[in-house]
Amino acid sequence: MKGVETRDWLRDGLRAIGAGVLSIVLAILNFPLFVLFVVSLVLTPVLGIGLALLPAVTALIRLRADVARRLGERAGVAIARPYRPKPQRMGPIGWRRYQWIITDPATWRDFAWLLPGAVGGLVLGILTLALPAYGVEGIVLLPLWLYLGTDWYGYGVIWPIENVGEGFLSLPQGVVILLLGLAVAPYLRKVEYLFARLFLAPTRAAELRLRVTQLTVTRADTVDAQAAELRRIERDLHDGAQARLVSLGMTIGLAEELVERDPRAARKLLAEARETSSTALVELRHLVRGIHPPVLAERGLDGAVRALALTLRIPTTVDSDLEGRLETPVESAGYFAIAEALTNVQRHSGANFAYVSIRRADDGLRLEVGDDGHGGADPMQGTGLIGMERRLAAFDGTMTVSSPPGGPTIVTMELPCVLSSPRTTLSSGTD
Repeated sequence: MKGVETRDWLRDGLRAIGAGVLSIVLAILNFPLFVLFVVSLVLTPVLGIGLALLPAVTALIRLRADVARRLGERAGVAIARPYRPKPQRMGPIGWRRYQWIITDPATWRDFAWLLPGAVGGLVLGILTLALPAYGVEGIVLLPLWLYLGTDWYGYGVIWPIENVGEGFLSLPQGVVILLLGLAVAPYLRKVEYLFARLFLAPTRAAELRLRVTQLTVTRADTVDAQAAELRRIERDLHDGAQARLVSLGMTIGLAEELVERDPRAARKLLAEARETSSTALVELRHLVRGIHPPVLAERGLDGAVRALALTLRIPTTVDSDLEGRLETPVESAGYFAIAEALTNVQRHSGANFAYVSIRRADDGLRLEVGDDGHGGADPMQGTGLIGMERRLAAFDGTMTVSSPPGGPTIVTMELPCVLSSPRTTLSSGTD
């Protein structure tokens, strides 16, 4: 366990140093972008040059800001995009596009960030590199050898080095400084992106606007999903139970006509009617389970998922720390999302093993479904992941998929929720 933590610590430090190099390069790009934006503003009254130039320059600035947002997310600092949505039927150039850009407060916040972001990126990027580099100098160059050729060179706390013993002391100092540099580098990266978030994150008004847009989209998705679900139920009833009930009525009618003339044939028809009624009952039960499984209502999300895992042909373990019942809609959304993920595992993954993890996280619920299959799951390929994401979005939930070629595949889902009551029934478990 300690070895894994050490590798993670060293890996994070090395990644942060690499990000520091990239930060220096990107910070330098801020200066020409700043100049181009000013020039495009100045040239706007000149033959309308700015009408074409400003949108192009703004697109480059937003691309640069988006790179900072992605790097900030990797460093653990989430920075949302604050830009207003594009108006419909807007051309690549022209007054409407120019007006959309120039009236968006996020455009000016990006512009205001360019110079401070460049200075901060350069300073913090250089600091990220300088400390580990100085540690490497003490280890690799070993000032002892330089001491043999000059009497002014020093390292660390010893300056100048006046004898061989002091020269060898550079080695342990270099190790300590290098390790310190690796430990500090991720925090320096985080400081840079926390500073960038002051400019690049949406304001309160922009957050409200983005929230309204998101709710509009999720509401439309929810309405579409409910309509599709109603159509599915109607189709299943029409093609399944309804057709069998019609057949059942016809069979009983024939039996009534034959009961006096041919009792044997009537009994045979009644036997067929009994079988048809049993089949219709089974289909109705399957339909009800598809709407809201009885086991979910009786035993909650924990018990329902464990019961589901027992029906799968792939060995599946369930690990849960739930100690109470969730709100019914949240339980239903979580259950069907897990069920869809496990269905994907069976159909597409080629896995020999799967697992489900259900965890409380502050005021939310964290669901994770993983397998040891061949990976390569893509939400855009129609494997049900988009439907899962829409189902969760209706509750402000999120879904992330990690599925590199060769596996493993891990689907992580998060839902805001609260526990409503302690669990009163014990659920059957899987190991």
